[in-house]
Amino acid sequence: MNKITQRPYPADTTQRLIRSGVAPLLARIYAARGIESSTQLDTDIKHLLPFTLLKNVEKMAGLLADAIADRKRILIVADYDADGATACAVAMRGLSALGARADFIVPNRFEYGYGLTPEIVQLAAKSTPDILLTVDNGIASVEGVAEAKRLGMQVLVTDHHLPGDALPDALCIVNPNQPGCSFPSKNLAGVGVMFYVLMALRAEMRKRGAFAVKAEPNLGNLLDLVALGTVADVVRLDDNNRILVQQGLQRIRAGRSCAGIQALLHVARRPAAQATAYEMGFIVGPRLNAAGRLEDMSLGIHCLLTDDAAEAGEIAAKLDALNHERRSIEADMQDSALATLNAFDPEDGFSLSLFNEDWHQGVIGILASRLKDKFHRPVIAFARSQTAPARGTPVGAPPHRGDPSAGELKGSGRSIAGLHLRDALDLVSKRHPHLILKFGGHAMAAGLSINEDKLNDFRSAFEKVAQELLDAEALVKTIATDGTLDAGEFTLNIARDLQRQVWGQGFPEPLFEGDFRVQTQRVVGEKHLKLKLSSPTGSFDAIRFFSAEPAPDAIHAVYSLSVNEYNGSETLQLIVRHWIGD
Repeated sequence: MNKITQRPYPADTTQRLIRSGVAPLLARIYAARGIESSTQLDTDIKHLLPFTLLKNVEKMAGLLADAIADRKRILIVADYDADGATACAVAMRGLSALGARADFIVPNRFEYGYGLTPEIVQLAAKSTPDILLTVDNGIASVEGVAEAKRLGMQVLVTDHHLPGDALPDALCIVNPNQPGCSFPSKNLAGVGVMFYVLMALRAEMRKRGAFAVKAEPNLGNLLDLVALGTVADVVRLDDNNRILVQQGLQRIRAGRSCAGIQALLHVARRPAAQATAYEMGFIVGPRLNAAGRLEDMSLGIHCLLTDDAAEAGEIAAKLDALNHERRSIEADMQDSALATLNAFDPEDGFSLSLFNEDWHQGVIGILASRLKDKFHRPVIAFARSQTAPARGTPVGAPPHRGDPSAGELKGSGRSIAGLHLRDALDLVSKRHPHLILKFGGHAMAAGLSINEDKLNDFRSAFEKVAQELLDAEALVKTIATDGTLDAGEFTLNIARDLQRQVWGQGFPEPLFEGDFRVQTQRVVGEKHLKLKLSSPTGSFDAIRFFSAEPAPDAIHAVYSLSVNEYNGSETLQLIVRHWIGD
């Protein structure tokens, strides 16, 4: 059973925001999300935190400026998710604009796994780069950095993941989460870290007189990619990240985004002029991620790098097809998981660790997320390790997918509030030193590898840690709302105001609650429920997406306000997220 609660909001902060000109409803919403001053809502680029606060960023800028001056070859080592892909595209575009000789390599998750491993270093060495520059990875690559140094390559690490007990012996590391870094926002995505490095590099080259005879590149041109990667990686949207995202969205809406983002929106039939954070996180991001999940993320990176609209359209169509395949695989995996859990009583345990020999390694993270949402438990889904080529084949020809290799399982986990997943895995690893082969991640998401014959041992060890770190209250899913709306607050203008704001992780979209009578209801599109609701405050059109379950005559609904566009006209619509029936 879900529990519905109202977010508390400090009355004095709310009144202060109202006095500064914020509408009362918005003031209440913002105050509940930690906004204390209207200046925090100003997303002008001038309010970005200065790059000088990032530890080692000026040192890295100097090293990169030297490399550009000396015509050294820089090889970017990317990651295979949307954050890694956008970070790679930002690095490629930014470094090239600043005069660098840069190329990239992206590990295939089935062959090399995550990060700068010794194996990917050996592959990279074949192109004889002088410098390896990691984006969205590297902070845990102790062995990979050592191998690169042995082979005569320098390593520069840009990352945002939490470090382990030891840092790699890289020439320079920029990571807001490394020890000793005082950067106020610890929530930069990998693409955000790379963007900051480029800002520092441009400033360093300016000091060296590099732009005396040529124009400085406008790094603002990269903000569409920064916005996409930041939202898709589900990092906390603090004040600084909201500026990055809003600035990027403004470029996308104005038709000034890269050809790849425009093409990905086009294949999804989403108008760029109305793009929001939702489109980045749930429309564009999954299509980009599909390449890394099923085949090779180099396809997605090429989509973000090309300036040819026709080529971008062709690649976007392939990514869209891959995403449809991913959704089909995911649906089959979820059906099999739910069948396995058919008799599962959530009261039986504090965690779920699942394995099926037919599951696809590239989709287990999404499966874990879906099961976490359904059962409100930390979930780790395992698949047999698969193999495939490291770099893929040229754009247009799908890489071969190898056979699963028995013996090793790859796991992807998602957690709930109250259990820091990486720390939980660390605790399991310390108590059982030979149980987990490797692991890494964040509070809410992590990955790991184990031997297949250790699955039951891991399941027991992880469950024990979950029982220690969680209490019964944490296992009740809480739906937080922003209370009820007055009759005068059900307006199209308020819905537009809410839609223009950047919502996401750590800055959740406003949800409201209220009692309604169901006047009419019908299924549309075979899977959505279209409703007409009434209450003392009025009568409203509403929809519940991806649920054809009939509503009772009276409901207590949790909903959001939206702008419904149809045949050129706009109307107010409630999107019902949850209900409790009489």
